[in-house]
Amino acid sequence: MEIHIAVEGHHDLSGQIYRQLRAGILEGRLAGGTRLPSTRDLATQLGVSRKTTLDVFERLLSEGYLTARAGSGTFVADGLERLPTERSPHARAADSSRDREQATKDAVRAQPLWDQMPDSLPLPRPSVASPYDFVGGAIDKTLFPFDVWRRCVNHALRAQSRGPGTYRDAAGEQELRLAISRYLAFNRAVSSNWEEVIVTQGAQHALDLLARITLGPGEVAAIEDPGYPPAHACFAATGAQVAHVPVDREGLIVGKLPDNARLVYVTPSHQFPLGMPMSLERRVELLEWAQKRGAVIIEDDYDCEYRFEGRPMEPLKSLDRAGLVAYVGTFSKTIFPELRVGYVVPPASLYKPLFKARQIADWHGCTLTQTALASFMLNGDFAKHLRRMHKTYAARRATLLAHLQGDLAPWFEPIVPTAGIHLAAHLKAPLTEQVLVAAASEASIGLYGLAPFYQRAKPRPGLIFGYGSIAGQHIDAALTKLADILPGIAR
Repeated sequence: MEIHIAVEGHHDLSGQIYRQLRAGILEGRLAGGTRLPSTRDLATQLGVSRKTTLDVFERLLSEGYLTARAGSGTFVADGLERLPTERSPHARAADSSRDREQATKDAVRAQPLWDQMPDSLPLPRPSVASPYDFVGGAIDKTLFPFDVWRRCVNHALRAQSRGPGTYRDAAGEQELRLAISRYLAFNRAVSSNWEEVIVTQGAQHALDLLARITLGPGEVAAIEDPGYPPAHACFAATGAQVAHVPVDREGLIVGKLPDNARLVYVTPSHQFPLGMPMSLERRVELLEWAQKRGAVIIEDDYDCEYRFEGRPMEPLKSLDRAGLVAYVGTFSKTIFPELRVGYVVPPASLYKPLFKARQIADWHGCTLTQTALASFMLNGDFAKHLRRMHKTYAARRATLLAHLQGDLAPWFEPIVPTAGIHLAAHLKAPLTEQVLVAAASEASIGLYGLAPFYQRAKPRPGLIFGYGSIAGQHIDAALTKLADILPGIAR
């Protein structure tokens, strides 16, 4: 009997035949013990050379899907019908409701908590195909000196070509850890030896590692409300209970922390998303609270390279004398997110567990990128780049504030941050987030509400204006346009 095999074109003929025969065997359409046509007959049937069918049979024989019996022919191997298979769409459609329910129960499933996780991290993403987009968390890659970076990458390639082909230190390349420790000491007053720095695949990776070594199922992790949704997702993924702690004009309200919190996640230098810094008094209070309870504090210093006014507030890490604070940083806001390089300076007591978790997760990151970045920093190019970025972002921030405090003042109450590449502004009645965002989108202006960042606290209507990826002239044009349409929206 002829076997139905469809051969298309003249490329990869043996591959086409092999895949269809193998699929027929695995799906049970060719049952164990079935005698196959000879290679000569099959070649004639399909219009291919006998060598093609011989190659296919030899491969299936070597893999155990077929057996050859001298003088009798080639047969499908017995026992393969026991392989579990997913039912075809047609079969599933014909199943009764009860059968489908049972099939769902029998399917391989993840832990139940993953059914409750969001399909994707709920962060703003570009919503309009226009230059008037105030998406947060994005930067302007056109400002990056790619020619300089190319030289750094070439240097890293030459260095790698001379080294052995082996695994590297899970904590990261020594040169990069040295560059980070020097940068933190000079720019953020965080004193650390290079051996205390662990390089990660971005800040989110650092949060994941810290959560895994400090949190057990059912233990409590406290985060700011409103706060950073990926941090919530990260801690919930460990099976921990996530407590949402309200913030006020001085930052996280320490008195609202649950007594049994094992971990506290904060953004003290530039609260995400509202933007105010945590007061020095509140920082001291938080450190005292953590010491009494043996809790770890994760300080996410995500975009504070860009300080525009006022005296820099000391990071929690620089105030920590008891080994309570894990300091997390990233290059996503200073270089670009696709680089996927961040770092953590943990308390001494957490270094070894964190090192082990880093090694278990993926051993180490891309050493080529790390070596290039180390060169970029140690040569002074990173500092030059930051100065250029700071000047550009300061001008964009000034343009944005000029509108919010000028022609848009009747509708907005901005929270003026001292640092960062975004700012938040509360709406004045009768404006609502949903109506304003929709109307702005109709005018090709991308605006984003604050409501998605709240979990338990009652959200006050407002917007988050990211100015990292929108050019200054586009900020001016977009907000001028917004001022023209607002009177009609507010009616």
